[in-house]
Amino acid sequence: MEKAIINPEGIFNHPGFSRVVAIRNPGTLIFIAGQTPSDANYEPVALGDYLGQYLQVMENLALQLAAAGATWDDVVFRRIFVLNVDRFAEAILAPDVPSFFDPARMPPSTMIGVTRLSKPEFLVEIDLMAVTAT
Repeated sequence: MEKAIINPEGIFNHPGFSRVVAIRNPGTLIFIAGQTPSDANYEPVALGDYLGQYLQVMENLALQLAAAGATWDDVVFRRIFVLNVDRFAEAILAPDVPSFFDPARMPPSTMIGVTRLSKPEFLVEIDLMAVTAT
């Protein structure tokens, strides 16, 4: 088994965990740690805005998927943590919000309402699991 720890440029290199762990043999299993709505210095973005924070999280996750050689089509599980499930769902289910997944091939997903994330300004956090053929 080959295990690669990946902390891509442009994402805060957190001291408490790796951003991505990719395990190969024969394919690649990719585990992406919970991504918060933060910039490259781990500063919160889009304060108080569920949609803005969601879009930043998804942009950061896209960087991490690409760093591991994966795409949104390779995601096999998604877990979402939010402070307010109703406000989050209302924000991301609007018709003009971009879709990151093929609606016919959505990954399994869990949404969990929480009382706080790692910084009080964070409203959303998402982790992913993906699998690629190589």
